Amino acid sequence: MKKITYDQLTARNSIQLKGKLEKATVGIAGCGGLGSNVAIALARIGVGKLILVDFDVVESTNLNRQQYFIDDIGKRKVDALEEKLKMINPFLQIEKHYEKLSGANVKIIFKEVQIIVEAFDKVSEKAMLVKAFAGNLFKEKYLVTASGLAGYSAANTIKTKKLSTNIFVCGDNKTDFIAEGVMAPRVMIAAGHQANKVVEIIDKIL
Repeated sequence: MKKITYDQLTARNSIQLKGKLEKATVGIAGCGGLGSNVAIALARIGVGKLILVDFDVVESTNLNRQQYFIDDIGKRKVDALEEKLKMINPFLQIEKHYEKLSGANVKIIFKEVQIIVEAFDKVSEKAMLVKAFAGNLFKEKYLVTASGLAGYSAANTIKTKKLSTNIFVCGDNKTDFIAEGVMAPRVMIAAGHQANKVVEIIDKIL
């Protein structure tokens, strides 16, 4: 494998962000369509550490929007994603948790992160994280969540909105997964919004 330096990897980054990105620790809650795309975006720009959490394995139905390949089918998502991230950024620190996030373990797993990216499929799981923030469980941290990214309608309907002091939501807040299906273009647009908001927060707090 060819070797590069961290400076080479991040040569096109904003100079003011370089040191901040190296110090940042971001939690990725779910390594599917949103999570895998956000994680790869953050790895490419040189974020220092990612904490990956997912209890699922790669399936064939994931390949239309998630950052996995046919050879990954059957692998744990946290393991397959780690492989991809290390190929992009060998300087990235990765902590993996092959388990389901819950109100009981979320504070322990994400204790050292500054920002959590919510990338769940189920509304109940999204609500669990938002509740943790609303209840001051993470009053010193930020949450970047997503809602409404299904189908193939206009890309410009996907926005980033501030819900509270430390919670942001990306999406159109209306397109339904079951009715319209999910595909790479809009999933990746929403993931791009999430990754971009993470960078904005890093610039603000570090």
